[in-house]
Amino acid sequence: MGKKLQESLKLVDKNKLYTLDEAADLVKQTAKAKFDESVEVHIKLGIDPKQSDQTVRGTVSLPHGIGKTRKVAVVTKGEKQKDAKDAGADMVGGDDLIEDISKGSLDFDILVATPDIMKDLSKVAKILGPKGLMPNPKSGTVTFEISETVKELKKGRVEYKNDSYGIIHCAVGKVSFDKEKLTDNIRTLYEAVSKSKPSSSKGQYIKSISISSTMGPGIYVDQKM
Repeated sequence: MGKKLQESLKLVDKNKLYTLDEAADLVKQTAKAKFDESVEVHIKLGIDPKQSDQTVRGTVSLPHGIGKTRKVAVVTKGEKQKDAKDAGADMVGGDDLIEDISKGSLDFDILVATPDIMKDLSKVAKILGPKGLMPNPKSGTVTFEISETVKELKKGRVEYKNDSYGIIHCAVGKVSFDKEKLTDNIRTLYEAVSKSKPSSSKGQYIKSISISSTMGPGIYVDQKM
């Protein structure tokens, strides 16, 4: 354990539930790295992650973005290519882009596709899937609403999904953000996840929520936001 992390740990009471404002202040204090660390939210859910009908997945537009410009690529045909370019997509193409992907060209953070090209895109699913880049209707990345989708993704729409332990991990900004922007983004994510409770999930749905910087310790937050 490095000296900086040891110093940060001394600032956090592991047995305390901090108010959201307190936690936002503390996450900025415990970020000791020389770079602008991301602020991440970790939500432990009372679901059975082995049951497919209890998967929690969705998207939410954070009011202040995440402090990172993400490269958005779009695979589509015809007029939709113009829509994608006009909306600010970083890469746009059809068969040519699929061919580039097949050769290992993955210079983008998010891939959006229209439903009519998904059959062709399936040829590179084994390349995209392991990297979490395969478009999916549940994440809103398979759609004919290309213009709106690209604009939302560039502004700060993020995807959340539970892992194999039933925990959602999601970046909500940078430690350089004002406290108000961080708390706004955290509340927005928390509300979206709260509304995503599977009907088959019984008992307490959200067990705990914590926040941390990229290199900092976890800070548990009171759910009364």
